[in-house]
Formats: sequence, C-alpha cells, structure tokens
Amino acid sequence: MNAQFRKGALELIVLLVINKNDQYGYSLVQNISRYMEIAEGTVYPLLRRLVKNGDLSTYFQPSTEGPPRKYYTLTATGQQKLQSLKEEWQIFATTVNQFIEESDTDD
Repeated sequence: MNAQFRKGALELIVLLVINKNDQYGYSLVQNISRYMEIAEGTVYPLLRRLVKNGDLSTYFQPSTEGPPRKYYTLTATGQQKLQSLKEEWQIFATTVNQFIEESDTDD
C-alpha cells in the first residue's frame, strides 16, 4: 500500500481499532498489521498526540508477561473525532472513486 495513503488513514484506523476494544501499543500494531504493514515507531507518536489532544485516555492493566501494560481507550472527544473522520473518509472515498470510474470510461 502506498505510504501516503497509509499515513493519511492511520489516525482513523487507530481510532476504529481502539473503539472496538481498548488496546495497548503492541496489540494495536498487531491488529493493524493484519491488513497493512505498519511500524511501531509510526503508531506510538500518533498515540501520544491523540492522548495530548484528549481523544484517548490511558490506564494500566497488570500483565502476566511482564510489567503492567498501558491501555488506550477513546474519550467522549475521541468518539466525536472518530465520527467526524468516518464521515470525512466516506466523502473522500466517494470522490476518489468517482474519479476512478470516470477515468475508466471510454469516451
């Protein structure tokens, strides 16, 4: 997948995954990696920014595999942002698809 496409969609994807289930950083990367290549170094700065902006909050959960894990969960602000990004994505995808369809037609 084109790196610019991935970068543009990553915030929406992160919010979608966390909305479904609270995530710790590594689990988030693993969930996203099921469908697209992503580096941990890309996700953690985004998580920090989303926490700073109030879209996510964090809490610690004990782990049987080591120290407690920091989990991320959506705030009410994050829920609103997710809804807005979903709407924006639908408009964007519809627009791009329109151009693709028009370019495929024989005039």
